[in-house]
Amino acid sequence: MKKLTLVLVSVTAFFLFSCNQTNTPAGTADTGTTENANRVSTGQSGVQDDISNPNVVQVAQSSPDHTTLVTAIIAAELVDALSNAGPFTVFAPTNAAFDKLPPGTLDDLLKPAKKGDLASILEYHTYVGVLKTDYLKEGQEYEMVSGQKVKISRKGDKVYLNDVAEIGASIPASNGIIHVINEVLSAPAK
Repeated sequence: MKKLTLVLVSVTAFFLFSCNQTNTPAGTADTGTTENANRVSTGQSGVQDDISNPNVVQVAQSSPDHTTLVTAIIAAELVDALSNAGPFTVFAPTNAAFDKLPPGTLDDLLKPAKKGDLASILEYHTYVGVLKTDYLKEGQEYEMVSGQKVKISRKGDKVYLNDVAEIGASIPASNGIIHVINEVLSAPAK
């Protein structure tokens, strides 16, 4: 019995020891620990996946009409949050929509000290769940991530948010949907 126990302990120790070994060629440093540490500190946006459909951030990044939005998402440090599983509905203002803001507004919001204000604005453009345009009915209100509501109105086949921002196109993503809008939404006064 002692021999069997000794053999089992020896075999188990051998497997445990061999599983923790890396095959690093002589004269090279083992960078596995550093690489693993870097992977751990990278959020969802750092996952490399060329097979799956793009998420809402990747869709925006691929659009030449949404470079300002992408810059804002990065400055507000929301890339990882919007790269997660969701699902999300993002009402995505175009570059031209941002250009309509009063002069200096965007530059001011992109300053590190204004990160919280910028995040609040972007959160007012994001809904947790998928809202297809077919679902959006006259008079409905949806609570956005910011906690404030967006009101839906319809004029013919056109859908508007807060009676001003028209949804021009809808693009599905792996973690939700993006609705392209022609205005930056401003939250109603509380």
